[in-house]
Amino acid sequence: MCDAPTAAPALLGEAGRHGHRHALDAILSATALAAAGPVTILTSDPDDLTALCAGRATVIKI
Repeated sequence: MCDAPTAAPALLGEAGRHGHRHALDAILSATALAAAGPVTILTSDPDDLTALCAGRATVIKI
């Protein structure tokens, strides 16, 4: 089970991100990282997701 409300703020802190601009990316990252790996995330904005996942998921720009 994903604990996104707890994991997302931790991911934001680890990545040096803050604020509502990054909140949805953090929730998405926390949810993806809670899944059985390997994990791939497709996105149009790979920079934030790459930082939030810190190498624990493959992020591909579409």
